[in-house]
Amino acid sequence: MNRKHKGFSLIELLIVVAIILIIAAIAIPNLLRSRMAANEASAVGSIRTINTASVTFNVTYGDGFPPSLATLGGTGAVTCKNAELLDTILGKDPASKSGYTFTMGAGATVVAAANVPTGCTAGYIDGYTITAWPSNPGTTGNRAFCSDATGVIRQDPTGTHPAVAGGLCPTALAPLQ
Repeated sequence: MNRKHKGFSLIELLIVVAIILIIAAIAIPNLLRSRMAANEASAVGSIRTINTASVTFNVTYGDGFPPSLATLGGTGAVTCKNAELLDTILGKDPASKSGYTFTMGAGATVVAAANVPTGCTAGYIDGYTITAWPSNPGTTGNRAFCSDATGVIRQDPTGTHPAVAGGLCPTALAPLQ
């Protein structure tokens, strides 16, 4: 009998599977690195947004820089306690977005009560700090970030939560290039 066999042999299938595994072994680490880079870029963009919202808050309400991210966020009627300058994700304290955790620290000098508009909470004359650090260092990101009222974003390559004091980021952290 003369039969025609159609299909692949076991050896051919094993070779194809081995090639697919080699390609996956090359591609997956690059995918993870690119995802961490995207998370870090998102964190820097979010810090820039929070900086802009903080300056806008200070100019709009005249009671200093905001005391928290929650003051900049919120829903409902727009007031000096519920400015709606940030979305509902960043407008929490602490906030989590794209594998990073964000907090806002208050300055050291409170606006004098006589200068605070009626119904508003006193803000801070000397600024604020914004910190962002990876929720899972080495997985969601490698670097931590800090910014203050100067608008300069600083980075910590270790990914640990930056220690801030008096409304300023540590000067030992390198400015973001």
